[in-house]
Amino acid sequence: MNSFFKTIIAGWGAKKLGGGCLSTILIFVLIYVALGQCSRTPQRTAALHKTVPVIENRQ
Repeated sequence: MNSFFKTIIAGWGAKKLGGGCLSTILIFVLIYVALGQCSRTPQRTAALHKTVPVIENRQ
């Protein structure tokens, strides 16, 4: 996810859910990190499906 949109979504969510200054900052960080983890999933699955070259044993 684009960093700009991630920041906008996290800011909007923190404004809606936060009550005070500290809770708003904490909620912003939690939402921002959660959105960052969601966008990383396809990269991890692509890394898991890499083919490994087979080395033959010649004796």
